[in-house]
Amino acid sequence: MKLHQLFSASVRDPKKLAAFRLLPIGRVIRYAFLFILIMTLISFTRFLIGDTDLFETSLEITEYGEAIGALIYPMAFIFQFIIATFYVFVRISIFATIGIWIGKLMRRRVEYRFIWRTTAIAITIPLLLTIFLDFFQVLETSGIILSSLIHIGYLIIALKYYPKAAR
Repeated sequence: MKLHQLFSASVRDPKKLAAFRLLPIGRVIRYAFLFILIMTLISFTRFLIGDTDLFETSLEITEYGEAIGALIYPMAFIFQFIIATFYVFVRISIFATIGIWIGKLMRRRVEYRFIWRTTAIAITIPLLLTIFLDFFQVLETSGIILSSLIHIGYLIIALKYYPKAAR
């Protein structure tokens, strides 16, 4: 299955969202890295045009930035990529753990490896919402809560299509 097919199915077809638990882990990680790259490129572009202050500017930081010159740009890109990778994978892992608990409450047969894959694909809309809210600086404090609730909603919908647990 191609990445654009995964994207469209993750947005509008919860039955396929549950079936994505059977995808190879490499494809799921590649899909997650697509969003990590998008987040990094947006963040780096905003850094380049000076749209946001990433740090409180102090005299020492300004002097250090002038001392290393153009080397700051590849360093900023790498750091932003690492931070985005950490953010996305920790978020997927936390919501996979929540998905395990929800799956047990729904009496579904859930394993962490399968729910992690479903969670990684279900993060599509919440991450796009997070990017949108951050880019336009709307709902700064409650945006993460809103995207988290949407992510849990997608997980609950997908878990309805998981097989029932044996009694």
